[in-house]
Amino acid sequence: MANRFFLAAALLLGGVATSPATAEVVSTSGDGFVTRATAEVAAEPLAVWLALIKPAEWWNSEHTWSGDAANMILTPQAGGCLCETIPGDDSEEGFAMDGSAHHATVVQAFPLRVLRLRGGLGPLQGEPATGILTVTLKEIDGGTRILWEYNVGGPMRYEIAGIAGAVDDVMSQQLAGLRDRLGALGAAASAPTSDAAPDKTEPQIAPEATLEEQIDALGDSE
Repeated sequence: MANRFFLAAALLLGGVATSPATAEVVSTSGDGFVTRATAEVAAEPLAVWLALIKPAEWWNSEHTWSGDAANMILTPQAGGCLCETIPGDDSEEGFAMDGSAHHATVVQAFPLRVLRLRGGLGPLQGEPATGILTVTLKEIDGGTRILWEYNVGGPMRYEIAGIAGAVDDVMSQQLAGLRDRLGALGAAASAPTSDAAPDKTEPQIAPEATLEEQIDALGDSE
């Protein structure tokens, strides 16, 4: 299987340090971390949303269990899933049964604005820890800004610093795939920028904030 995320897990469990391309994260704690990146695309929110819910068209095949992003599907409604079919290998002796993988469950789908999923992606699938992936869309001049945040917490067998950097790298790659599928806004087409900075603080979102207020707080956090 061409799953580099799985390979990263094996290296970390074996105590071998990784050197992710993007090592910055927004914050870390004793049992969790938050990664965040943004990209600006030359497409209106509707086009971005329609592309976002078709991961088979932009997900990186190296970060699948089957080795082919074409096997990825996403059902954009509460209770739906980001799932993957793992085709069986047929042979002359007979056919093999297909397998499947559940990457995350959709907990909120607010078309053109927010998609939120809960699940342990990649090597986190085998850990008690879980994560919340929030994708926020905000219309800007000439296109849409995509904010991609993955908030992970809970028990895991990894050193936080190592796994946070590896996950940040992979999340950036997925966002880059979506950006490239839609077209980067302007001439810049570099990797999605991390919102992390040594002295950056988390956006303050009050528990009683409305959905609109939560979206605005995340969308303006860059």
